[in-house]
Amino acid sequence: MGNYRIGIDVGGTHTDAVVLDQHFNVITETKEPTTEDISTGIYNAVKNILNSSDVPKEKIHYAMLGTTHCTNAIVERKRLNHVAVIRIGAPATLGIKPLVGVPDDLRRILGQHVYLINGGHEFDGREIADLDTEKLYEIAHELKGKVDSVAITSVFSPVSTEHELEAQRILHEVLGEEVALSLSSEIGSVGLLERENATILNAAVVKVARNTANGFINALKEEGVEAKVFFGQNDGTLMSVEYTVKYPILTIACGPTNSIRGASYLTNQSNALVVDVGGTTTDIGVLVNSFPRQSSLAVEIGGVRTNFRMPDITSIGIGGGTIVRQNQDRTVTLGPDSVGYRLQEEAYVFGGNTLTTTDIMVAKGLAKVGDPSLVSQLDSELINQAYQTLVNKVEEAIDRMKTSAEPIPVILVGGGSILLPDQLKGASSVHRPNHFGVANAIGSAIAQVSGQIERVFSLDELGREETLELAKKMAKDEAINAGASPDDLEIVDFEDVPLAYLPGNATKIRVKAAGTLAE
Repeated sequence: MGNYRIGIDVGGTHTDAVVLDQHFNVITETKEPTTEDISTGIYNAVKNILNSSDVPKEKIHYAMLGTTHCTNAIVERKRLNHVAVIRIGAPATLGIKPLVGVPDDLRRILGQHVYLINGGHEFDGREIADLDTEKLYEIAHELKGKVDSVAITSVFSPVSTEHELEAQRILHEVLGEEVALSLSSEIGSVGLLERENATILNAAVVKVARNTANGFINALKEEGVEAKVFFGQNDGTLMSVEYTVKYPILTIACGPTNSIRGASYLTNQSNALVVDVGGTTTDIGVLVNSFPRQSSLAVEIGGVRTNFRMPDITSIGIGGGTIVRQNQDRTVTLGPDSVGYRLQEEAYVFGGNTLTTTDIMVAKGLAKVGDPSLVSQLDSELINQAYQTLVNKVEEAIDRMKTSAEPIPVILVGGGSILLPDQLKGASSVHRPNHFGVANAIGSAIAQVSGQIERVFSLDELGREETLELAKKMAKDEAINAGASPDDLEIVDFEDVPLAYLPGNATKIRVKAAGTLAE
């Protein structure tokens, strides 16, 4: 019989779920409308998928969730933790305060308790100043009962983690284990402000991640499933619940990443462009050796510049629920707004009174949903113009994501991909695999577990070979902590960049290890 797994992916419009057998064959799939509280949608999807498959519940060993909870909390400024921000870096960094450049509404929420204390390191690992432990004890006592999460950032902590670890020890001692601590050296890379921002956002969404995890585990339990739960992270791999609650920011942008991994698996393509058309947006990413290409730029989340790793994704406001408008001069505009998860109430074909891209497709005879007679009166010029605009926008976005002028295979996934034709400019071939509508849920179910480290090493201390081996071992240990089996771990990504401006033959090394789930 073997063991089965459930994969779930929460999008802006639909919550998709699949059950896979031990050979990753799809046993059953479902699409449920995403609900406002998100958890109800997940619960409905779990219930539905278990009822429609005759898989014995005790045979379901794993459940994977790709979720937008943390992203939404930051974008909507809701359900965030009570955060304190401690920067170890006085007197060197007093010129720029924490949260500079963060939008005002978010700064009001996250900037209630901000401290700058003496300490931190130079870029070559020497101390700038002694760590002010007395002040740390004072701050810790002051914060008792006022915050449930603390972001700790020390200057050049990717070079030396010493001061952050000492601060962590003191805060744990005074505040206890229930206050979550986020260390910048574990989250972002070199670059103080962006790393600090990523750490503050991480600290702000710990509660959301914990509630989501508990909600998911309870939804499964109510249906009689005792599965091991994992969350999708934004490099296309999984992490355990404990790891997720510690690093919730890594779930941001895991939806498009799951789709990219699912597309790769369903088509056997390892280098291609993946176009994922949802109800609200179309996300375009690049498959490189079966994994999503990483962005090399600082990334904005909810208006905040951060520098932790993210997939390189372009999003355009085109989806199945995108609103179509005809202007007075008879030109047509699409979106950027969408009816989202209300598609089945608002679109013409479902008896609503908002014209959407789905209505255009039905009127054009390219999709069979709802009641086609409700769009039979639409003006053919409007239909053709809206369709052409839609295809042009997607083709432009494909062109922007390509690294050369050569045509490249394109894989279409997502429920909304019925909007697109079988030929696209710039594509050498267009694949629309079986189960394309739930590629994201499949991507979350088949994913491996990974661990990544990125930090600065001095090659003079151990020599090059030993330093590289040490970095690889650290990445493998991270993967094992995140839930990977130690037996078949492999290094899937490796980069070392010599830092000529640093003494001690310094090199920034980034390593990622991935492997299958530990049984």
